[in-house]
Amino acid sequence: MKTNSKNLLNENIPSLLKQLAIPASTGMLFNTLYNVVDTFYAGFISTQAVSALTISFMVFFLIIGLGYGFGSAITAILGNSFGKRKNKLASIHAHKGLLFIPIIGVFFTILGYIFAPSMFILLGARDEYLQDAITYINPILFGTIFFMFNFSLNSILVALGDTKTYRNTLIFGFFANLVLNPLFMFGFLFIPAMGLSGISFATVLIQIINMIYMFYKVLQTKVIHFEKLSYFLPDFRVYKLFLTQGIPSSLNMLIMSIGSVILTYFVAQYGVMAVAGYGIAFRVEQLMLLPILGLSTAVLTIVSNNFGAKKYDRVIETLRVSIKYGFILSTIGILILTIFGKFLISLFDSTAIVIDFGIKYLLVEIWIFYAYVVLFICVSTLQAIKQPKMILYIALYRQIIAKLLIAYVIVKLFELDFIYLWIGILVMIYSAAIFAYFYTNNLLKTICNKTI
Repeated sequence: MKTNSKNLLNENIPSLLKQLAIPASTGMLFNTLYNVVDTFYAGFISTQAVSALTISFMVFFLIIGLGYGFGSAITAILGNSFGKRKNKLASIHAHKGLLFIPIIGVFFTILGYIFAPSMFILLGARDEYLQDAITYINPILFGTIFFMFNFSLNSILVALGDTKTYRNTLIFGFFANLVLNPLFMFGFLFIPAMGLSGISFATVLIQIINMIYMFYKVLQTKVIHFEKLSYFLPDFRVYKLFLTQGIPSSLNMLIMSIGSVILTYFVAQYGVMAVAGYGIAFRVEQLMLLPILGLSTAVLTIVSNNFGAKKYDRVIETLRVSIKYGFILSTIGILILTIFGKFLISLFDSTAIVIDFGIKYLLVEIWIFYAYVVLFICVSTLQAIKQPKMILYIALYRQIIAKLLIAYVIVKLFELDFIYLWIGILVMIYSAAIFAYFYTNNLLKTICNKTI
């Protein structure tokens, strides 16, 4: 079995963070560019198509968020086992986890297919706008199982310190999407013109190709093998462990999705142009958050392995150094979007009112980057030390309770301008980040004191 645990337990923390975070961030960059390409090509159809893509993504994220949450939970479980040198146990868990996430995904795919139209209507979609959203989401829903297998496979690789394989799939996906989107949208030779659904068909095909490549890479690690087929069989004791560790994280992602739906609902009160402007600016903003997300992936790997090995001093150092790096990256992101934000938004839609809504969102939202650093890294740390319950409570506060209250007061009660919605969100997220930081630090100190 090929593992990288020795390096993860001994190499200096700043070097490890760079080794793991840079490939992860690069992959996420191309993943976001992938979504940007989808938005760009949807713009060839209409502004309404861009809005349909935005609200469809909210529904899709509800399902994919669950896969991501359970994937990070399995990474934490495997990382702890590798850190304890229990490689056989890690292999058993990896086999069980490989099928567990797709099984969960199938169940929620069915729910998504049933309830997606109602959610689109709730978000203000009607007539052709509603049909556009359904046209896009249905192929994605039927292809969700391939996304879920990729989450399973990546959870194993990340636990081993391999963030390069997933990066490679995302880079491939971006370039393949550049070709397949127009090919499926407009048709060529024997390929019929599919319009908006062509974008989603391209996505599913790319996921299938990536799944084959990632499975090959996982087989090379020997963590997954076919020597004992019983390893693949369902084991409800192991599934219980996955659920105990994974439900808070998955609910966190689910709550984030619900929070996005809530936010989109209130943005929709300002009109379809506001939804389009918000959707475009949101994707532009994500480009600058990618290095921070890459850091959080690195933190999950390093902390889970070192916590399993009881090297708590390295756990605390990882938290401290990653936040410092995150603040530096955030400052760079703020400067770039302040200077080039309007230009980037205008690349996707030249409509003046759409650009105006996007800029109002962006010029407030960039100042939340520092809070995102603290939140993302603290959440990864709590997941890695197998203490995920508080993740759920923080998510409930910032994604539903506080967000719903703030949005209702600003949009419905006082009917304030669009920009004030984002100022309210900024205050709320900083309050969540401050709490998460002190809670995580105090928890780590408690664990360290118990071992002395």
